[in-house]
Amino acid sequence: MRTFAKISQVAHYVPEQLVSNDDLAQIMDTSDDWIASRTGIRQRRIVVDENTSDLASQVAKSLLDKSGVAADEIDFIIIATITPDSAMPSTAARVQAAIGAKKAFAYDLVAACSGFVFALSTADKLISSGIYQKGIVIGAEVLSKTLDWTDRGTAVLFGDGAGGVLLEASPEQHFLAEINRTDGSRGLGLTSGQTGLHSPFSKEGSNQPYLQMDGRAIFEFAVRDVTKTIAELLDSQGLTGDEVDYFLLHQANSRILDKMARKLGIGIEKFPANMMHYGNTSAASIPILLSECVEAGSLRLDGSQTVVLAGFGGGLTWGTLLLKL
Repeated sequence: MRTFAKISQVAHYVPEQLVSNDDLAQIMDTSDDWIASRTGIRQRRIVVDENTSDLASQVAKSLLDKSGVAADEIDFIIIATITPDSAMPSTAARVQAAIGAKKAFAYDLVAACSGFVFALSTADKLISSGIYQKGIVIGAEVLSKTLDWTDRGTAVLFGDGAGGVLLEASPEQHFLAEINRTDGSRGLGLTSGQTGLHSPFSKEGSNQPYLQMDGRAIFEFAVRDVTKTIAELLDSQGLTGDEVDYFLLHQANSRILDKMARKLGIGIEKFPANMMHYGNTSAASIPILLSECVEAGSLRLDGSQTVVLAGFGGGLTWGTLLLKL
């Protein structure tokens, strides 16, 4: 009998420290009205002494506790992040050690704000192969360590957090369709963590550790390309927006969500949002939103609802999944 992957549990974790727009106005030339009117963001969570693996480990532990699955039952752990604790060991390896999942192989996936969708797509294939039965996929970011806190154009947009899912083998199909894409020719529109050459045998290169973004280009990319791909995905399955219960999109900007909903001709009530509470958490934004929707009861994880997930960001990358949750 053929095996499929199913999301059986969700969880999220955010740092305790809350930083409001008014707090940012104390350290840079900005205001609550300036930020909120342009982005919808009112506050974000910023770590004090936690790193990316700490946030991700909290999510992994919660997934195991809520599901009753033992750590040694986990076959793999994939962490989507652009802010790892270190290049090696990977964040996923640190999480594997933290939860005692000794039988799991673990690795990081780097695709910025599309990372969680790309990681879910990968995990679906691993379980559908019939070789693996259970896996954890987490999006986790500590973006605060990548920001130039004197730049109001970027520093006000981002926050720290993590969210994730437990996937298990199922006899029924839950991952229905997907479209994942990359356009590296536009990649310089959103960059972070550039490291230059440094050896006795190379010309010295330049470092640019801070996140930099062409905001207008990214806005237009999301509204044009990502919206087109969502419509293409629905059309490929003969679906209309009315037949989808919810669209869980990357939480970058409330104006992006509004424009995408209007362009698709779908009511904004089908586009849950939480960027007002967390800001843009990159790979963590969709799983945090997914977890909150389950907590609120709007999503039930019983296989009765049709949901679209769409991530988009650095690379440039964008990914769209059609799921039965």
